[in-house]
Amino acid sequence: MKQKNNTSRRTFIKKSAIAFAGISIIPRHVLGKGFIPPSDKLNIAVIGGGGKGYSDAVNAWNNGASNIAAICDVDWNMASKAFEQFPKAKKYKDFRKVLDDIKDIDAITVSTPDHTHAVIAMAAMKLGKHVYVQKPLTHSIHEARMLTKAANQYKIVTQMGNQGASGPGVAQMIKWFDEGKIGKVSTVHVWTNRPVWPQGIPIPTSKPKLLDGLDWDSWVGPAQMVDYHPLYHPFKWRGWWNFGTGAIGDMGCHLIDPPFRVLGLEYPTEVESSVGAVYTKDWTPEYLPDSCPPSSRTQLKFLATAKNPTDLTMTWTDGGLRPFHPELIPADHPIGDSSSANGVLMIGEKGIMTCGVYGKEPKIYFNDGAILIGDNWKDDGVLPEYGHQAKWVEACKEGFGKTKHKELTSSFDYAGPLTETVLMGNLAIRSYMLRKETTNNRFEYSGRKKLLWDGANMKITNFDDANQFVKREYREGWSL
Repeated sequence: MKQKNNTSRRTFIKKSAIAFAGISIIPRHVLGKGFIPPSDKLNIAVIGGGGKGYSDAVNAWNNGASNIAAICDVDWNMASKAFEQFPKAKKYKDFRKVLDDIKDIDAITVSTPDHTHAVIAMAAMKLGKHVYVQKPLTHSIHEARMLTKAANQYKIVTQMGNQGASGPGVAQMIKWFDEGKIGKVSTVHVWTNRPVWPQGIPIPTSKPKLLDGLDWDSWVGPAQMVDYHPLYHPFKWRGWWNFGTGAIGDMGCHLIDPPFRVLGLEYPTEVESSVGAVYTKDWTPEYLPDSCPPSSRTQLKFLATAKNPTDLTMTWTDGGLRPFHPELIPADHPIGDSSSANGVLMIGEKGIMTCGVYGKEPKIYFNDGAILIGDNWKDDGVLPEYGHQAKWVEACKEGFGKTKHKELTSSFDYAGPLTETVLMGNLAIRSYMLRKETTNNRFEYSGRKKLLWDGANMKITNFDDANQFVKREYREGWSL
């Protein structure tokens, strides 16, 4: 009976083809939602074909194991390499037309600026399409919560593009921690050298000519409309709250992932930030509420978990700031990655576990002076993203809730809470930057305090002005 119930996909298709006498290609609407076409290839639409979108397309394609059916980018110049790589793919500038036109799409990859992740992914999920979304999953905490719920509601196979989650370094650290090698962890430091793009700058006022072939209205999407400027597109959008999520949004899902995963962390209970100021004249800092700050420092508090039975403090720093060298780590040893530009320190009872971005170069420095280096990490410069995406493709073929889906390392049930934690840092940073004029040209900065977070209800309980950053307002014509 077990063998009979586990009929293979090819056997099902073969029998169905006989039943439909003479039909060599069976339409998906005949097979029903969730079935893969006779070729066993996933039909994928690539939303955002330039930059990271190109490598996401290539990894999902996997030398022909999947079919790239469509490539959508608001700037065809940016997507030219993807168009050349996949000449048979249909070309689009508006993702909504992709979803309207091509009914045979099984899944999409979303590799666009942060502010459009949620609306694109949600539109696809409502149509039953599996989704792979670049990090951070969303631009706002509310969006992350909604996508997490939608993945289960619509039974969608999901994965966020923090590829280190599928790498050997993180797996090694989980094994070490579960073996009790460093004991309980009460302090974590995470840092990055980002931003490596302009931040802490005024809104541009010049109006340069729009790039040929760029659909600016679609690029702005649900965000507040502004005039085109090269300080927004390409790439530099990361430094503007209207579009990006700053340094912590760019690297947090890579670097906070190891401690979040290793220690089994849940929603933080409180957050507090401070940011670097910009001075162009004596005594008076520039007020730049639209641009992410040049540097920041954020502290998050977490309650004890089943894996780590003690409360924990995590400190994030960016903009070239990093923690000081722990006494346990020899002075001539780097902390984090080999350049110390990015890294993680998990300080436990018995020693310090450390790694670089993507969980690279995991090590433990024990209290007795011994050092343990991961034996299954080969730093050959190859990112683990291929396997991260290949796992998602195979899980899409198998279906929601099946074995391969459950084995995904960053499906939205995990990636959603991780992204919310990352974006909690931005909520505190933006609250810190809030000001109200009082008297004699003086200002009150009432958001410069410890903020208490009710994770279940997505609400700061002791400073209501901060809650404006939980959910963003969409431009007219756009919705989640």
